[in-house]
Amino acid sequence: MSALEVLEPIFRFIPEVKSPVHREDFNEKLKWTGIVLILYFILTQIPLYGLAPGAIDSFAQLRAVMAGSFGSILTLGIGPIVTASIVLQLLVGSNLLELDLSSHKDKSHFQATQKVLSIVFTVFEASVLVLTGNLVPIDGSYTLLLIVQLVLGALVIIYLDEVVSKWGFGSGIGLFIAAGVCQAIIVGTFNFFPTADGTLPGIIPGFIQAIAAGHPDFSVLIPLIATIIVFAVVLYGEAMRVEIPISHGSVRGHGRIRGAVGKYPLKFVYSSNMPVILTSALLVNVTLFANIFQKIGIPLLGHIKNGKPVDGIAWLLSTPNLSMFITEPLHVLIYAIFFIACCMLFSYLWVEISGLNAKKISEQLHSSGIQIPGFRSSKRQLYKILKKYIPALTIISGIYVGLIAFLADLTGALGGGTGVLLTVGIIHKLYEEMAEEQLMSANPLLRKFLGD
Repeated sequence: MSALEVLEPIFRFIPEVKSPVHREDFNEKLKWTGIVLILYFILTQIPLYGLAPGAIDSFAQLRAVMAGSFGSILTLGIGPIVTASIVLQLLVGSNLLELDLSSHKDKSHFQATQKVLSIVFTVFEASVLVLTGNLVPIDGSYTLLLIVQLVLGALVIIYLDEVVSKWGFGSGIGLFIAAGVCQAIIVGTFNFFPTADGTLPGIIPGFIQAIAAGHPDFSVLIPLIATIIVFAVVLYGEAMRVEIPISHGSVRGHGRIRGAVGKYPLKFVYSSNMPVILTSALLVNVTLFANIFQKIGIPLLGHIKNGKPVDGIAWLLSTPNLSMFITEPLHVLIYAIFFIACCMLFSYLWVEISGLNAKKISEQLHSSGIQIPGFRSSKRQLYKILKKYIPALTIISGIYVGLIAFLADLTGALGGGTGVLLTVGIIHKLYEEMAEEQLMSANPLLRKFLGD
């Protein structure tokens, strides 16, 4: 009996997006992805009614990663969804919650529990932001209204994410992050609407304006250059593979040919970008709880002033910038160690929970009649070979994405260094999924041959 079966009565009352009953083609998936993306951008333009002017965004540096728009009904973004995922991953990874995620029933319970937890964290985070003064109402009578608007916005995000996961390409979480970061990069680079003092805020228009005035400042180009470098480095990492030679040891299943030789590719960035998303969400929650403790008069995590941590653990775990290498080296060092260590931890947990570990992959390959040339065909032998690569790739990929995100954030890259890293990975994965689906749609015989 699953530990989550006791929650089944609650699961029945939680609405869900039904999976399509037919096989969707490329155009249908593209349509739903586009509709959700348009709805997301529309929702980011709906302001919170009753919010006092001059509110300060405490999570500005991680705003792109949280896929939220401060001051709109999507202020919470994907924060509640990712926080719920962190809690469940830690519970399952530490065996406090024993689930067999290869079982359809346990996996269904896991997903339903994550949705319930997302809703709980939505109400919790909305209440905290308003009651601790991060989002100040114009007067006390608007307090509840602000909380309700934040909750509704986050609930819409939860279900839009589910629509994309079941009806579109990729996941809603990835789509919203990429959309927000791309918007920040385009606006930050090309914004030509002048500010109150007549300067052009966009990097390119501002640089041209400075040249025309006779005093060019090349330092303004650093964020743009950093963004381009991060794009190049992440694309290089996404293209790297460890290829294991394989052969088909039997004729069973979809017309496979005995002895046919190929390669099974293991991505260098094996755990994808999820470790960085989860680590960023954890840092957001550190500041969130610092606000709570300060509000009740026990500032265990440090003090918050003008929406920013000024001391304590919350300050040490706030995103540093390049100048802090000289002024606050201890801050930079502790943040780097914590960020990269968390990426390693979440990389391991993500691979274990999502069924990408050596044991699960070896079982899938063996059931498909795959074997390693030169070795006896057995599940155990496949496991031994994969175990040499997958655990190492899991840890290395966690360190790799954590280090790139940390260094990119220091440079002040457009859209946030972490946001750029995530966006490149998300778009690359989305492109691969769309190319595969287009190939399948254009070649029905190929889909039948592969059993898809």
